[in-house]
Amino acid sequence: MLDKSAPTSTVRASGPLSGFRIVEFAGIGPGPFACMMLADMGADVVTLDRVGAKKSMKSVAGRGRKVIELDLKDKAAIAEVLDLLASADALVEGFRPGVMERLGLGPDVVLARNPKLVYGRMTGWGQEGPLANAAGHDINYISITGALAAIGTKEAPVPPLNLVGDFGGGALYLVVGVLAALLEAQRSGKGQVVDAAMCDGAASLMSFFFDMTTLGRWTEGRNQNFLDGGAHFYGVYECACGHFVSIGSIEPQFYALLREHAGLTDADFDAQMNPKAWPALKEKLKAVFKSKTREDWCKIMEGTDICFAPVLTMSEATRHPHMVARNVFVERHGVKQPAPAPRFSRTPSAVREPEAAEIGAVMQAWKR
Repeated sequence: MLDKSAPTSTVRASGPLSGFRIVEFAGIGPGPFACMMLADMGADVVTLDRVGAKKSMKSVAGRGRKVIELDLKDKAAIAEVLDLLASADALVEGFRPGVMERLGLGPDVVLARNPKLVYGRMTGWGQEGPLANAAGHDINYISITGALAAIGTKEAPVPPLNLVGDFGGGALYLVVGVLAALLEAQRSGKGQVVDAAMCDGAASLMSFFFDMTTLGRWTEGRNQNFLDGGAHFYGVYECACGHFVSIGSIEPQFYALLREHAGLTDADFDAQMNPKAWPALKEKLKAVFKSKTREDWCKIMEGTDICFAPVLTMSEATRHPHMVARNVFVERHGVKQPAPAPRFSRTPSAVREPEAAEIGAVMQAWKR
């Protein structure tokens, strides 16, 4: 069994989760991202990966934890994993339902060994239901929640990268669930299973829009509402240079500033909240923003209460003055990447590289 992390630093974790021990079963997507966040916040995270897997030290989602190679088909390795889990606070796995049980590492077995363990499970469809064992990806999980149908152009839905299913509805809900269960375990002394399904989380993220529909303030469809690109005062506009800017001038006082700074004296713009007027007003605004470059509009609008921002690429974002001033991006192994978030005043998170250790050394350290 080989450990693949490099002994680049001996700095102890300082985040709010310092002292918590988490075992991650290697996967892709939301599971690793969730464990990145937990590691950034100071948890001691150990990733169990297959023999021969190559860990990239430049991986953003893979940062901050030890990686141990082992063969989970080996009964001796399973015994070692159970010994490791006996001293852990939480487990995170992202296999299809039933895989951990077949390995002999299902919740019943593991919780019998460590009753206080929080058992985090990350799947797309959840642990049960008609689709539980079907393959899928982010685009499928958000399709059945109403989210994808509401995002895009009038002609067709547009996948919002894999932010809504994998990371918003998946990883972040897994982190919240694991942290809540850890808090509860400290009171009760009992662990539990956290079933984090991307379709559940993505549906939960739609709560605001279900509210708006109930209130009669949201129409099913795309480019028909004030937050989906339908309104002229909340959207993206191309500039003379070919770059884009975004505006979100919803409130009357912000809309008034937009009109002032963009020179929108046409009385037609008085009809801000009339959906029937939006298509024509949007065409007029397109012409206005096309008259200047993105740099020009930044000089005129950035920093005002118009609710304005340039639409930046990832590389541009790392150089924006606000992002630079807040150190939103850091460099690790020559790779520019987002810094840990959120921020803590007394126990700050940090990007760390753990010391190298074999599974036996980790178990020994965790038993102290």
